[in-house]
Order: sequence, then structure tokens, then C-alpha cells
Amino acid sequence: MTQTTDKPAKRVQLYTDGACSGNPGPGGWAAVLSFAGKTKELSGHMPGTTNNRMEVFAVISGLGALKEPCIVDVYSDSSYTVNAFNEHWIDNWQRNGWLTSEKKPVENTDLWKLLLTIIRAKKHEVHFHKVKGHADDPINIRCDELARAAIKEYRRMNGEESQEDAVAPTPGAAIEPVGSEKPQQVQPG
Repeated sequence: MTQTTDKPAKRVQLYTDGACSGNPGPGGWAAVLSFAGKTKELSGHMPGTTNNRMEVFAVISGLGALKEPCIVDVYSDSSYTVNAFNEHWIDNWQRNGWLTSEKKPVENTDLWKLLLTIIRAKKHEVHFHKVKGHADDPINIRCDELARAAIKEYRRMNGEESQEDAVAPTPGAAIEPVGSEKPQQVQPG
């Protein structure tokens, strides 16, 4: 008789943040994955978006980067993102055909559906945790820096200048990437 042993899923930390210059306006998102002392940083930008879309997209990107099913602790300063799961808004939205309790269409339904698809398809067990934004959490601060840098890169690529680009760096800008000077690939397994 052959026995199969399922190895336990690896536990990964995922910090996320989104930013927007104008709402809507150019947006940036960031995700920092940590597993077994290794860190991977992801970030990107989009035109004509909102802060809430960037917050949700950061989670989608972080979960999508994982190569196998994991237990993922998502840390976000976005009440919108965290409460959607912890307060079961997402369950109610699905049950109500993606309508709010006021019978209005749920905003960002496309991203919520994509996030749920990724969680199910990749078989992640996801736990959401609220962190205080721009406080004393160095990984949250790093995510904010990456998201804002993505907006700045978008503006640079498109020949745009902004008031933000002329001001002093974000507090905590001297913080090095979490884990090492050069982010490393997080590959549970």
C-alpha cells in the first residue's frame, strides 16, 4: 500500500500598498513577499485609476507571484481591501449578484472577481490583517515607497511633471529593501 503525505503549505507574508496621484489619476501598486528569510518586491503603475483599485491590484499581483499553494498573511493599510474579507463584504456582494446592500453595483467588481479567481485557482489560504499606514511598520513603509516610485516612473515615462516630484522624499525613504540589498525571488518549495 502506497502512502501519500501532503506536505504542509508554506506560510508567506505579503505586504501590499496602492497609491494614486489624483483619484482618478496615475496609480502605483506594490507588494513585498517574505518567506524563509527571502524577500521579493513587486511594483507597477497604471494610468487613470483609483487608489482603491491599486490597493486591490497589489494583492492580486502578490498572490499571483506565488508558485504553489500557500498560507498567505496579507498585511494592508487599506480598510477597503481588508474589510472586504474580514467583514465578509465579498461574500455578501457575491450572494447579492455583485450589488451592495443599497442595490448599487459594487465598485471594482472586475478586480474582486480576479482576486477570488487567483485565490481559488492557486489554492491559497489567505488571511487579511490591517496595519496602520505610514506608521512604524518598515515593510508597510517600503510598500508605500515602491507604489509612489511607480507613479513617479509612470510620469517620467510619459514626460509628465508633478508637484510630488519636486517635494522632499517620503519619510522613511532611506530604508533599504526588506531582507537584503537586492530583493530575492520568493519560491516556496
